[in-house]
Amino acid sequence: MRTLARSLWRPYVCPSCRHGIQSRRSYASKSPQVPDIYDIVCVGGGPAGLGLLAALRSSPITSKLRIALIESQDLTKARNWNLDSGKFSNRVSSLTPSSVGFLRDIGVWQHVDNTRVQPYREMQVWDGTTGSKISFDWSVDSTVTTESQTIATMTENANLVRGMLSRIASLGDDVTIFSGTTVASIENGVELEDGPDLSSWPVLSLSSPSSTASPPKIAARLLVGADGINSPVRSFASISTHGWDYNRHGVVASLNLSDLDPTYTKTAYQRFLPDLGGPVALLPLPGNYATLVWSTTVQNAAYLKSLSPEAFTAMVNAAFRLSMTDLKYMFSLPSSSPEPSTSPSSPSSTPHGEELSWRLQHTSVPSIVPPPVSSIQPGTTASFPLRYRHASSYISPRVALVGDAAHVVHPLGGQGLNLGIGDVASLHSAITYAVSHGMDIGSLLSLEPYAADRYIKNAKVAGACDLLHKVYNVPGHGPIPWARGFGLDMVDRVPMLKGFFMNQAAGA
Repeated sequence: MRTLARSLWRPYVCPSCRHGIQSRRSYASKSPQVPDIYDIVCVGGGPAGLGLLAALRSSPITSKLRIALIESQDLTKARNWNLDSGKFSNRVSSLTPSSVGFLRDIGVWQHVDNTRVQPYREMQVWDGTTGSKISFDWSVDSTVTTESQTIATMTENANLVRGMLSRIASLGDDVTIFSGTTVASIENGVELEDGPDLSSWPVLSLSSPSSTASPPKIAARLLVGADGINSPVRSFASISTHGWDYNRHGVVASLNLSDLDPTYTKTAYQRFLPDLGGPVALLPLPGNYATLVWSTTVQNAAYLKSLSPEAFTAMVNAAFRLSMTDLKYMFSLPSSSPEPSTSPSSPSSTPHGEELSWRLQHTSVPSIVPPPVSSIQPGTTASFPLRYRHASSYISPRVALVGDAAHVVHPLGGQGLNLGIGDVASLHSAITYAVSHGMDIGSLLSLEPYAADRYIKNAKVAGACDLLHKVYNVPGHGPIPWARGFGLDMVDRVPMLKGFFMNQAAGA
């Protein structure tokens, strides 16, 4: 457990006892290095950390706070990120209307390249075993206006990060960014004999590979951990986590689609594949492009990555069209080299493509399948492990956790980044209230509203994603597959129930 400094228990000790305790204190014989003092230090320069900086700098109430951000990667590359209009990164997120609204309120959305952003108004979800399906669109809710009928908005993480950095730069240079810098250690400060009492403040020692000077030290009135699943800030605060690994990987890729009909409505597609370990999703991007997220077993993920681009393309098309039995057979075919061939070839020219073409002639294809994938963009196929983690607390004295440092959820609901943005909005609100009322922004009293607002909300979403993963990993045609198929059909047929789930997913 993290040791509490004297300044934290001082208000709870009577003056006479406090005097007795204080009379026995002593100072270090050697004067320690005086750290540079900041109101807020944020560790982590991803969307959560940069979003918090943008929110703090854009508010008149918090814009005067002294703020620092520490990021181990070189943010110069993020500022200068640029891809051709026909190429897309494989790290793409689905933003809910509430997340986009917050980003617009703090001025970030105006700095995001909207030519690389794709809203969608429809989503088709179905069970690959039972055939049960549900269609999501805002026609079920008469209170939703035409302008707000977006279910979610797709954008590359790099596009969002670049927009956040641009917004922060537009607000002036009153924020310190330690780019390409790691946190060597975090410890409680000390009460300096001829300086401030930092005994309850986190003091960070920084390290930069490009610098040979002694590592600088900075002290934080409030230390924010936006530093991911293996958060050093969370470790310093002695905040435990619970959770598990799913023994699943998410396979991602950027897709080129066949020419779309001019009347085609941008739609997201997700098909649950219980026999293969998880759902496959195709999410729209601008133009004839889409992004793939395929949750499957570790063995299947390795198999998919071992395929040639043409064979991989055939497998993606098969995942939305063939039965479970046919798909399992497709995974038994010999894999081929993932290196692209020297001469152009079509997916149908590979054994996987030929098998798909033959089986489609003898298969009843669902009516809601996405447009055919014509090819995979080179170098975009990758995978990542799927995990569930939830911190036991989001706050500690002078410490707050946001984003993946606080929670990691299954990607099937597309809620990971949205939960992080929700954390940022709530923490910013708590800090704003504390500053406007003259409170200590690092005290538990100031941070408690943030924890009370976000902990249960995030736990509900994480629990729902975890439950869906487990329910939709039961193969066959037993009672559980029957029950989930019945539930999916019932939700699809009851507009009020469907509207409720859509509002929850949208963050309303």
